Amino acid sequence: MEPEDDFGPAPPRRGLRTGFTTGACAAAATRGACLALGGDVRQRVEIPLPAGFSASFELLGVRSSPPLAWACVIKDAGDDPDVTHGAQICAEVALGEEVSARSGREWTVSGRGAVAGRLAPGSTLELRSGSGVGVVTRPGLGLPVGGPAINPVPRRMIARSVREALDPGPRLVTVTVSVRDGEALARRTLNARLGIEGGLSILGTTGVVRPYSTAAWRASVLQAVDVAAATGCAEIVASTGGRSEAYARRLFPQLAATAFVEMGEFTGHLIKRARERGLSAVHLSGMIGKFSKLACGHFMTHVAGNQVDTAYLAQVVERVGGSADLAGAVRLANTARHAQELVQAAGQSGFFDQICADVVLACAQLAGAELRIEALLFNFEGGLLGRAAS
Repeated sequence: MEPEDDFGPAPPRRGLRTGFTTGACAAAATRGACLALGGDVRQRVEIPLPAGFSASFELLGVRSSPPLAWACVIKDAGDDPDVTHGAQICAEVALGEEVSARSGREWTVSGRGAVAGRLAPGSTLELRSGSGVGVVTRPGLGLPVGGPAINPVPRRMIARSVREALDPGPRLVTVTVSVRDGEALARRTLNARLGIEGGLSILGTTGVVRPYSTAAWRASVLQAVDVAAATGCAEIVASTGGRSEAYARRLFPQLAATAFVEMGEFTGHLIKRARERGLSAVHLSGMIGKFSKLACGHFMTHVAGNQVDTAYLAQVVERVGGSADLAGAVRLANTARHAQELVQAAGQSGFFDQICADVVLACAQLAGAELRIEALLFNFEGGLLGRAAS
């Protein structure tokens, strides 16, 4: 499972080869199967990626026996140490006329491991988790409980592949995504702990996997701080990922592009470098998962490292006057996002500002007296939940 709060691409790192996400592979396999249903059996397909360009994927095992067709893609993760590198990701596409599940603009769970949504006027797309693809069993992941562990952007990519390859489409298109040996691969991830049963998640927001190289990424973050200082920036906005950076840009339209640094997990290194370069302020932008770790003084926030401390989040509920029942529910939350949803549903004011205040306090020792720290906590849609400054 990817980090729960920010899915933006890491800074590009020289000498390392990029790859493609499971979501991109599933969308490519879906396109190949849809084309095969129309008699167009190909060895390669090209699909547009959310990253802003198109990519070509080799297909294998393409079969068509209308109203069914199959196609598979071998995932190439580039130089990223990804457990799904080399995995066989397949899509079975079935055409039908009888629509039993309700569908609308939002995905609706239509059965265990299945969701239905509107594909086009008069047409429904049903997505199912096949062998090796997990089913969501707990809240807090931004996906409906009971549905397939196929994230929102891959769902849209798959839907686009269907619309473009089957035009006009039938009343019902069912796409079943499977991953060979996916259940075994999932044991090497956090999926079981997060409540994803039976296999892997189909992930990705850009379609592209950028290799994770700690030393190279840290160097690029420090270099970005150096560039900001060299170009006259007195303050910088440091984000934990691509989405939180995009949200923060709306609050600081006056700042130059060089003032925005995607720091990933290297908060501590960035703050120290900003102090060394004589900057006056660092605005930290992130979401609850990473911020809950920073608040506890964990400056290496990668998902594979320090885990979210829900006991800390429960303590914050108590500190801002929340009920014992809410604190207990937060302590048992599945993810930090789940905790956020519980707190918002309870209308507990002050919770998110307090987390930001804790982040500022934790960073103060690294920042020193001259460097001002501000923390900006966003929700997953870009709304500002909390804010605090030294």
